[in-house]
Formats: sequence, structure tokens, C-alpha cells
Amino acid sequence: VQLQASGGGLMQAGGSLRLSCAASGRTFSRNDMGWFRQAPGKEREFVAASSWAGRSSYYSYYGESVSGRFFISRDNAKNTMYLQMNSLKPEDTAIYYCAANSGTGSPRVAYSYDYWGQGTQVTVSS
Repeated sequence: VQLQASGGGLMQAGGSLRLSCAASGRTFSRNDMGWFRQAPGKEREFVAASSWAGRSSYYSYYGESVSGRFFISRDNAKNTMYLQMNSLKPEDTAIYYCAANSGTGSPRVAYSYDYWGQGTQVTVSS
């Protein structure tokens, strides 16, 4: 199983980026998937998660610092998860990691996740 994160880059404050997380080796359509980020010298922070709600629908959860600006989505046909990041701020600068959970646990905490992507760097300039 592999998760491949992409889409990071350098952006000015106020701009937008869309991150992608492509899964291979298995599908996670009925499992939690999420995004976390880690800035230099800081702990890994929860960004967003998507949880199976039944009948092809999902619950979305967001960290307080990104709520209303970031949006998580999935394309199960492509086995891919996305993070649309709008109104970017310099404090959003971090390495962004995607993750998938093969079992149970809170979608907001990192230790619930079994699989992790390699991370993609997002840098927001002021």
C-alpha cells in the first residue's frame, strides 16, 4: 500500500493550492482518510479528515485553524483524496502529509492512521 501526496509548492498569501493524495495497493473508500501538517519545530497538526458515513457519503472534519478555508474531498474512482486550500496564510507553511486508516479510531488524531504518504511542502509567502 502506498499513498503519494503531491501538489505542494510556493504560493503568495491569499492564494490557493490543491493537494492530491493518490492511494495504490488497496482502496480506502470506506475508511478514514486525512491530512496532517508539520511546520519546522512544531508538532504534527491535524488539518482535515474524511470519514465514511454510508451510502457513498462522508463526514468532513477540519482543524480550527483551517476551517472555512480548506476543503477535503475524494474521488473513489481514482482512489484519490484532495485538499483544496484557499486564502492561504504564511502560517499554513508546512509539510503536508496524507494518511489512511485501515481500522477504527478518531479521524482527528495521527495515531489512528496506519498508512502515511511521504509529504509535500507548502510554502506561503507574505
